Amino acid sequence: MLWSLARRIAGWLARRGYIHNNFVTFATGYEPPVSYAAEGACFPRRTARRIAIQDNEAPFKHIDKGIDQHKLVFKKATELMKAIVLSPVPVIAKVNGFATAAGCQLVATCDMIVCSDTSKFSTPGANFGIFCSTPGIAVGRSVPKSQAMYMLLTGEPLTAQQAYESGLVTKVVPANQLDEEVNKIVEKIKLKSRSVIGLGKQFYYKQIELGIFDAYKLGEEIMVKNINADDGQEGIRSFVEKRKANWSHT
Repeated sequence: MLWSLARRIAGWLARRGYIHNNFVTFATGYEPPVSYAAEGACFPRRTARRIAIQDNEAPFKHIDKGIDQHKLVFKKATELMKAIVLSPVPVIAKVNGFATAAGCQLVATCDMIVCSDTSKFSTPGANFGIFCSTPGIAVGRSVPKSQAMYMLLTGEPLTAQQAYESGLVTKVVPANQLDEEVNKIVEKIKLKSRSVIGLGKQFYYKQIELGIFDAYKLGEEIMVKNINADDGQEGIRSFVEKRKANWSHT
């Protein structure tokens, strides 16, 4: 499954030191929950050191190997982001710390973000000579342009409240309420049909890249498909009969 792929890729990156493995928790609306890691900061660890040339006597000796390694790392990171978006399962980022650079990219890619009131978010690459190009892809699709450019050009972090006000974050709660808040969201999602949630998530990401008229055209097709699906029909019946729906998840 795609969420399993996301966990494996995240583990690959963490084992090689490109992200901390104690940065963010992935949770889903279904049993069993997707839980990758615990609380803490999320940021690249070795990128700058790996980019630096190690051998002063032969400054170009390792450049091919280095470039190949850099390409592999960014490819794996992109695969992780794609797996989150393409997964039919909702992915929630639970953040309690500093999400920066690739860490900020990771949480911005998730479907929802719940963070503690002391968390911060930044894309500080320009401060170190490496612009946060790939993190800016996710951040730029989550916040208004001027806010994204502020983060990318200044490297200054957003507080949890600023991230919430800009639309980057879904909920801000005290750190001791993080688990409770995420569980509330998970429990609400679990009441829905898995097939309907998967269909809706897939459609959302497709339509957001389309022009408005093409989006409506695709939306018409999806609505017809949804209404005529087993769970679409069950939802209508349960509403008319004033009872709890019995989902088949098909």
